[in-house]
Amino acid sequence: MRKLPIINFCLLASILVWSCEPRTVAGNDTNIPSPMIDWQGHRGARGMLPENTIPSFLKALEFEQIQTLEMDVAITKDSVIILSHEPWMSHEICSRMEGLPVTLEEENELYLFQMTYEETQLFDCGSRGNENFPEQTPMQLTKPSLADVVEAVENYCFRNSREKPLYNIEIKTQPEWDNERTPDPKLFASLLIEEIKRLDIYENTCIQSFDPRALDAVYEIDSNITTAILVENIDGIEKNLAKIKFTPTIYSPHYKLVNPGVVKEVHEKGLKLIPWTVNSKEDMRDLIELGVDGIITDYPNRIPD
Repeated sequence: MRKLPIINFCLLASILVWSCEPRTVAGNDTNIPSPMIDWQGHRGARGMLPENTIPSFLKALEFEQIQTLEMDVAITKDSVIILSHEPWMSHEICSRMEGLPVTLEEENELYLFQMTYEETQLFDCGSRGNENFPEQTPMQLTKPSLADVVEAVENYCFRNSREKPLYNIEIKTQPEWDNERTPDPKLFASLLIEEIKRLDIYENTCIQSFDPRALDAVYEIDSNITTAILVENIDGIEKNLAKIKFTPTIYSPHYKLVNPGVVKEVHEKGLKLIPWTVNSKEDMRDLIELGVDGIITDYPNRIPD
């Protein structure tokens, strides 16, 4: 089968333009404007194009409702911030350039923290598609650096007179990964914040994580940056917030954990509530009516009118 070409992009700087328009709650006959919803493209537009890639983020930006690009980052051996959900080459979506898929056994030899950025570019993580997202269009794509993503996004916004998006960047760490699959959280947080400032996206960036150590490291380095605690357990809001040493900006649970009581308690604490990952219009509408502040989705094309 003919190989698809690697996609390259001309990267230019842009001017920040920010505007929002009120929307109405779908299915509400009174046409009363709904609270502003921060619609976030999960890993770009994962339901449509390969995750955490430049084309996926640019696809998300085609939908005017999308205000934020959600993404995951890892660190390479030469300290490049690279986009990847796992800190290794996944056997589910990645192959060597000659077309040989990465095996499950090989994942333990392909930690991004043990590879240079140049070495990571020898792997294609888009041509195979993703069996969990049958609507996704396969493309031959490598894992991009955060710098390349930001420049491509700003170039797109400049050319299309589109407002620049916000960035929701997840630090992927776990204690058992330290210094082998990932740097320790303090080094990870330091490298990421330094790059965010260098790229001049500090004011537009939220750093999120499931790992309390990573969030505490971010706060110790810079207490002013926007932060979100990711939650997938049933411990409750109080216990989850007690796991970190400060109060974050955003409480971000799995959407099935959201109910009226959770919305009320989060808002009473002065936090925003942005659940993940919501892929049906019905669930989106239900969450909007509950009063969430944002919604993270794989499918920007399913956002209700």
